[in-house]
Amino acid sequence: MTAKIEILLHEPVATINPNIYGHFAEHLGGCIDGGFWVGEQSKIPNVGGLRSDVVEALKKLKPPVIRWPGGCFADDYHWQDGIGPRAERPKRVNIHWGNTIEPNEFGTHEFMAFCRAVGAEPYFCGNVGSGTPHELRDWVEYCNLPGGSTWSERRAQNGSPEPFRVKYWAVGNESWGCGGSFTPEEYATEYRRFSVFMRNYGDTPLALVACGPSGNDPDWTRRFFTQLQDHLQAPWYKLPIYGFAAHYYAGQAGTATEYTGAEWYRLLWQAQQMEKLVVEQRALMDEFDPQREIGLIVDEWGSWHPPTPGYENRALWQQNTLRDGLLAALTLDIFNRHADKVIMGNIAQTVNVLQAMILTEGDQMLLTPTYHVFDLYQTHQGAQSLRTVIETPDVHFTYNGEAQQLPGLMGAASLKDDLLTLTVVNPQIGTPVETEICLPDDISIQSIRETVLTDADIHAHNTLENPNAITLSAARELPVFGATIRHTFAAQSVTRLDIRL
Repeated sequence: MTAKIEILLHEPVATINPNIYGHFAEHLGGCIDGGFWVGEQSKIPNVGGLRSDVVEALKKLKPPVIRWPGGCFADDYHWQDGIGPRAERPKRVNIHWGNTIEPNEFGTHEFMAFCRAVGAEPYFCGNVGSGTPHELRDWVEYCNLPGGSTWSERRAQNGSPEPFRVKYWAVGNESWGCGGSFTPEEYATEYRRFSVFMRNYGDTPLALVACGPSGNDPDWTRRFFTQLQDHLQAPWYKLPIYGFAAHYYAGQAGTATEYTGAEWYRLLWQAQQMEKLVVEQRALMDEFDPQREIGLIVDEWGSWHPPTPGYENRALWQQNTLRDGLLAALTLDIFNRHADKVIMGNIAQTVNVLQAMILTEGDQMLLTPTYHVFDLYQTHQGAQSLRTVIETPDVHFTYNGEAQQLPGLMGAASLKDDLLTLTVVNPQIGTPVETEICLPDDISIQSIRETVLTDADIHAHNTLENPNAITLSAARELPVFGATIRHTFAAQSVTRLDIRL
């Protein structure tokens, strides 16, 4: 099979916002407790209760932003439960995730310490479902007011004299479901009511995020903006909407580790539907916001497989295979290609839950194929997205009696200074793809390096017994012949070509 990739260096799309490489951490299963939080008394090496090996691994990814405390957990979370001496914090029932007991050892200060340790901006999700506007505005004051009020003094007493300067705030989560079961019109009213009491303090302008649809639901988006549009310019409307956040998961195609070839393709086909979501949701938003002052966000995305037997006490724990790595890569490439439309993405979730970067068990940990994809794609962050045309035969497959098709190659290109980054997903099982990569004639290439994530086994994954079963290849220098590159992309692979111009 042959293909052609044309990289149009003179047709930039937009700068790729690093925030599309964001993460999401919820009080759920082993994401926080046992994931990156073990407590100061743990025998597992830690700094201030933060697990050292997990922090070091995440720091290498340079995560730009992390969303917390949920998820569904956010809309029954009362932030005052998570401040002050840990021994005095109340224990609450986590009603959304198995009625487990939430000890509240990990709260606002601990999350801020975690973000600073890994180098990420915090993204707080406020409680609209069971909270009040007063509660949310107090949380903003506690975090961001430099001093002089009871809340800012309480923050100082709790160990942080300097404000946290939290910029990103979601006004609720999944308000169509676990966050309140609102209609779009009802949520628009709640959004307006909550946001009008939120304020900028000190040198921290707030970036407010409204709840978008579950998947690509045009009805939610249109009804929300229709209800809200008359109020956006009202004199009492203090802060603009920074972002509008959709959620999208792919899954239920086999299990996390057991799937047929058709189920392999089906999951990747589901992931590819993210492109339709991005294009169609942005077009709907443009009807109400033609200047694109409100950005499209996807602050929950990833694979969601059936429950793993034996892990019932660690809700939504799942293994992470080569298939999940390809899903992450093709999703990030969609965001890269549409850098003019997407301003943030948050994969679900950081550790031990759903499509995690890291899995832990006691004092052991491993890095997943998804971690390696995020590592591989770092060079795209902050680069200029370039229009890229890929001509390739489609992959045809049948799933549950229905004929479907998937592009034979998918990818994205970006440019930062003289480094051209091309990332390509070949979803085809057992089929390498010979490809001609064309650059403009006035471009000269100094060097090309290739790094690949692949395995002969489409079910390949890392385990505690074999934590490096699947990892990135060593970078390999490729020969240079003019402005046209001839390259064969390995079967079932993710490839990054670093092209120095």
